[in-house]
Amino acid sequence: MTATYEYDIHLPPNAETGKKYPVIFTLHGKGSNERNMFGLVSALSDEFIIVGIRGNLTLGAGYQYYELKSLGNPIRELFDEAVKQLESFIEDATDKYQIDPQRRYLLGFSQGAILSMTLALTMGDRLKGLVALNGYVPGFVKTEYALTDISKVAVWVSHGLYDTVFPIHIGEETAAYFEPLTPQLTFKTYPTDHGVSEDNQQDIIKWIKEREK
Repeated sequence: MTATYEYDIHLPPNAETGKKYPVIFTLHGKGSNERNMFGLVSALSDEFIIVGIRGNLTLGAGYQYYELKSLGNPIRELFDEAVKQLESFIEDATDKYQIDPQRRYLLGFSQGAILSMTLALTMGDRLKGLVALNGYVPGFVKTEYALTDISKVAVWVSHGLYDTVFPIHIGEETAAYFEPLTPQLTFKTYPTDHGVSEDNQQDIIKWIKEREK
């Protein structure tokens, strides 16, 4: 692996030699870690490869992928580097493990959702699906990044109605941004703060399974 990320990988318990599997790459929120994300998708671990990517910068007892000048205002150099390194990590992992490159999903929460959405906008149909939980697309990504066609990418955006970190209007604006970009957009809200409810988790699992039918 050429990128500088620690990661946690779960292979299907009865993985067959030579067979390619769909994969979910998870990206955690600021101050968290990769293991906190596995529970969201553990119900899929018999059929999917699950790769939890740990942020490479420490923050308290946890980790982050980039630092902030202020809330919603990333240090640009660190953000840009994280996007490049994460894309390299995804490609390297695809080569290293039994991953089907046509069935790659990103699932991110908060800072991880911000990066997952940015990666989807730059990688396009190299991804099959995106799950973005309580995040947003930075303005500079929309105006300065080289964006690609995501019309074939299935996108799930969900947000907490009572999110005190990123208020609900941010989730609504995020969904409105993606709506003209892909016909495969799902936007849902849940009566939560800045977190993922059990209903949200169950809906994500169902949605990902439907993409694989």
